[in-house]
Amino acid sequence: MPSLLVFSATVLAQPVAQPTGHFVAETPVARVDYWQKRAAQIDERLADRQSMAAIRLVFVGDSITDFWHLDANPWFPGKFCGAAIWDESFGGAVPGQTALNLGVSGDRIEHVLHRLMPAADGGEGWLDRPDLRPDRVFVMLGINNSFDAETPAAASIIKGVMAVVARIRERQPNAQIVVQSLLPTEDDAKNRDLVRPVNAALRDFAGADKALRFLDLYPSFVDAGGMQRRDLFNDALHPSRAGYRVWRDQLVAFLHTAAAAPAR
Repeated sequence: MPSLLVFSATVLAQPVAQPTGHFVAETPVARVDYWQKRAAQIDERLADRQSMAAIRLVFVGDSITDFWHLDANPWFPGKFCGAAIWDESFGGAVPGQTALNLGVSGDRIEHVLHRLMPAADGGEGWLDRPDLRPDRVFVMLGINNSFDAETPAAASIIKGVMAVVARIRERQPNAQIVVQSLLPTEDDAKNRDLVRPVNAALRDFAGADKALRFLDLYPSFVDAGGMQRRDLFNDALHPSRAGYRVWRDQLVAFLHTAAAAPAR
């Protein structure tokens, strides 16, 4: 025992090498989460005096929609999101497909409802611009409401999406609203019990209203066995660059069909 004590004291007495260089950890920095930066970017874009008359498409959603704007994935080194695909198809190079992306990472449906609420009513007024008159508004929402969910979760998601559609219709009465399906998760039980039932209900909801359209993306993201195609995702939820390419191809095909003719 005495020898062990001597050894421990010797180890503790060794000088600690002092680090060199400058680190972010040494500098006071206010915490600003990614979603806050993203929301600020959208606020800045909407406050810009540049005309929005060229915008023909608007995308409303959460991180899955938001990450169209990311290239290198900041959380998964070596993986990529959808920026390259967005830029070539919706960034203004293709006439009639210039788009505005209102997706914000982490948003639940209720947060989107607040963002779309008129500023005069206490909301964020993201559809308030009088020169923002898109032909179509694409909506993909609900998966975030499956976490810390209301009961029953599927019903809350369906009613929430319906409320968003009503809000968009109120603010953009001349736009065709396209309700997109939820994408598959890696959890087959969740797909069976929540994702597919929600998609079926949204299909029925859109089918009962001649002013709405439903775009079913789910089949393009599963394999022959009905399981999530992992090559199309960076993680269990968010598409990879290849996944955004598949999504883009479905959107472009949709835009060229007679069913997606301008509603005006």
